[in-house]
Amino acid sequence: MPRTVGIGHQDFEKLRIKNNFYIDKTSFIKEWWEAGDDVTLITRPRRFGKTLNLSMLEKFFSVDFTGKGELFEGLFIWEDKKYQQIQGTYPVIFISFAGMKENTFIEARKSICRVIEEQYNKNDYLLKDDLLNEKEKQFYQEVSTHMSDSTAGAALRSLSGYLSRYYEKKVIILLDEYDTPMQEAYVNGYWQELVGFIRSLFHSTFKDNPYLERAIMTGITRISKESIFSDLNNLEVVTTTSDKYSDIFGFTEAEVFASLEEFGLLNKAQEVKLWYDGFTFGSQTDIYNPWSIINYLNKKRAGLYWANTSSNRLVGKLLREGNREIKQAFERLLAGEHLITPIEEQMVYDQLDTNEWAIWSLLLASGYLKVVSYEKYEEIEDDFREVNYELDLTNHEVRRMFGRMIKGWFAENRADYNDFIKALLINDVKAMNIYMNRVSMEMFSYFDTGKKASQTEPERFYHGFVLGLMVELADRYVITSNRESGFGRYDVMLEPRNKAEDAIIVEFKVQDQEEEKELCDTVKAALEQISQREYEVYLTAKGISSDRIRKYGFAFCGKKVLIGS
Repeated sequence: MPRTVGIGHQDFEKLRIKNNFYIDKTSFIKEWWEAGDDVTLITRPRRFGKTLNLSMLEKFFSVDFTGKGELFEGLFIWEDKKYQQIQGTYPVIFISFAGMKENTFIEARKSICRVIEEQYNKNDYLLKDDLLNEKEKQFYQEVSTHMSDSTAGAALRSLSGYLSRYYEKKVIILLDEYDTPMQEAYVNGYWQELVGFIRSLFHSTFKDNPYLERAIMTGITRISKESIFSDLNNLEVVTTTSDKYSDIFGFTEAEVFASLEEFGLLNKAQEVKLWYDGFTFGSQTDIYNPWSIINYLNKKRAGLYWANTSSNRLVGKLLREGNREIKQAFERLLAGEHLITPIEEQMVYDQLDTNEWAIWSLLLASGYLKVVSYEKYEEIEDDFREVNYELDLTNHEVRRMFGRMIKGWFAENRADYNDFIKALLINDVKAMNIYMNRVSMEMFSYFDTGKKASQTEPERFYHGFVLGLMVELADRYVITSNRESGFGRYDVMLEPRNKAEDAIIVEFKVQDQEEEKELCDTVKAALEQISQREYEVYLTAKGISSDRIRKYGFAFCGKKVLIGS
């Protein structure tokens, strides 16, 4: 009989006591301990078992779980007698920043201080007897939600010292989702304020802490050393491209197929592979997202499980506000093509507005992209040349998630956008003009929110518009933009999958008011460009006759649009 699938379990003890479905990852305990690294930073996408694995480490090492070895009976780690002797013998500080999604620096700072205060409250037995002197007891009482920066910065280091003195053993520190408040700081505009506060806290806790035995931090991204890890030269960084611990976070294909067999679903293996396979960590391919697999085992049907566990707000913001090159690259990914780009694994959030590499790096670290292949490093005169990665959307679930996200961009004027699509398909130019002007009045300001926003250059709008077309019409058309055909590059081309249907070429053009007195003159110039540069050559080469190719000029003046054919 298959085990019960419990959704959302992140507490190792609770999961084991209830004998819920669990894939044994206790080999991580031995692998991490024998690696001997002082401070380990492990980055993985959300919902990949980071919290559960840290909970597992806490229950294994913490003195609070002395004598509870039954939690590990029957698992890999309990087969080793040496590790049975280690269980429950270390003071452990386990904190999480996972819920810190505040809109302001003041609230974020309070949340971090509150988490630290909770650790002091949990261990307030340290105030008894004569373990602490009067000054230390005074410091203990000063730790609160509203403590000073200097007190907050030293708080975890001091608590490590108190615990180490009490148990006569150095402390293990586990910090889960360390970068969640940093992402929120970027989105909400208080990045610089939070960086200084976090840097002081991390330096004292992980670098300048003589009471530290080992530490692990987990998160989604590796934030640049210059931002918050300055002088932390004892940090072992394990990213999604590292081989270390590559099969610990996430399920391997063998583990997934064994689970399907346990639940009588092995005949669904190919469906599960299509939807949820695709993650690659280091050289370990065919990694599956645990959250999706657990939900599939529970509900016995495919769906958007992992993709719906977060608002994906940062990703949506970066794609929507991104420049032409970013949107065009994403168009190619949606069309099934691969992206070739360098990757920077040290995330510099300040560069997300200006550096394409940073955006693709974030999407890779977050699990939305996967590495198909990459070049080997080649050292050239004591430096390294850029390494190009070949990237693709991770799997069917991710592709569907992005489709839903793009549809959401048009949510407020969904009816007008859908009516425009219908008018386009039946060649009703009058209706196209009515509906597109309604859409553009709203959507220009929505897409054109970058630091270099300009209504006179509607590139953000029209590439967002193209992504919308790709989502709505992907079943009927192959949709591409800014590709070479004839003697130039067309703006948008819709190639019908059924060659009996009409093909469509669209040219966008901003009115040059010195040469084009009216918008109709701009439409005429756009249509002439389509003809003169012979954009239809690509389509006729595919066997589509000229009389089945419709051509439209979209003329822009501010938010006003005029469409002609």
